[in-house]
Amino acid sequence: MLMNLFQKQLKDCLESQCSVKDTYVTMIRGDREKMDQIKKVGAELQSRVHSDFQALHNFLQAEEENMMEELRREQEEMLLGLERHLEALQVAMRDVEQNINTLRQTASSTQQSVLLELPELNSRPPLQELHINITAFRSKRIAPLQYTIWRKMFQHLKPGPAPLIFDEDTAHPSLQLSRNKTQVVEGDNMTIYTCNAKRFLQCVNILATEGFQSGSHYWEVDVSNNRKWDLGVALESANRQARVKLCPENGYWTLRLRNGNQYSVGTQPWMPLTVMTSPSRIGVFLDCEESRVSFYNADNMELLYFFFDGPREKAFPFFSPCLSERGQKAQAICILHHCSFEMNRSSNLCHVH
Repeated sequence: MLMNLFQKQLKDCLESQCSVKDTYVTMIRGDREKMDQIKKVGAELQSRVHSDFQALHNFLQAEEENMMEELRREQEEMLLGLERHLEALQVAMRDVEQNINTLRQTASSTQQSVLLELPELNSRPPLQELHINITAFRSKRIAPLQYTIWRKMFQHLKPGPAPLIFDEDTAHPSLQLSRNKTQVVEGDNMTIYTCNAKRFLQCVNILATEGFQSGSHYWEVDVSNNRKWDLGVALESANRQARVKLCPENGYWTLRLRNGNQYSVGTQPWMPLTVMTSPSRIGVFLDCEESRVSFYNADNMELLYFFFDGPREKAFPFFSPCLSERGQKAQAICILHHCSFEMNRSSNLCHVH
């Protein structure tokens, strides 16, 4: 009896240890697979970082070579002009010296005899001083070179800030757009609008005119004066006629601000997000190939949050200035364009039609 009990305990203990071993074997296999995956992803990231920096290096090197060549060409043109002018001056100087000698000899001869006419002299058109604007040459090259190249570099960024504009056909009737369609603000009254399936009717939302379903895209939004907003991307197929929760399940990937300092991620329920420094600009990065949506503090490019399960079909940049609080003035949000990256808050707003 005791022997049977002992054998059963021994068997159970053995099975337990075998089970633990199997678990460890699985965990070891999993850790090794993760290590291989990390190495693979790390190599891919290193290659991508190197490629991105190499593209910038190539751009800067090409700009430097072009500028140095232009500088050498301008310098050579000025020096060549001066060398030719100097040669002409030297020839003219010899002519003048010869004329002086002739005149002196003639003057000496007049002491023994009387001359009725002047001697023949070398005559050339008089040379004028050659004006070379060295100050302009210098000033052209001591301009804010780094800023100038930085501005040119925007044309080569991949992705660079997309020059988006708001789509007035999607705007809630209470929203107003600036004339250049880069600013949107809640108006005092609802405006007359054309009814279409694209328009948001229940919430003060609006989309950009351009949607994306391939490649990677980045844009920035000025929110410096706003105490509340919703920003992100929305599927083209997302319901715009009803009041829906902004979450991936409903076709929205968003970040939001409330009360000036309460940040949340657009999930259900909303997930609070700790942000150390309130951004004046929000950067949104949509990688269609990786199905990711990332949000950045565009003041310092700090990553705020990213969705790794982003849209897998055509999606549009999404914006909402939200309803203003009673007694508070509605504030505009603005899509920033790389040509200025500055807000023109004084732009006249026009009603959405």
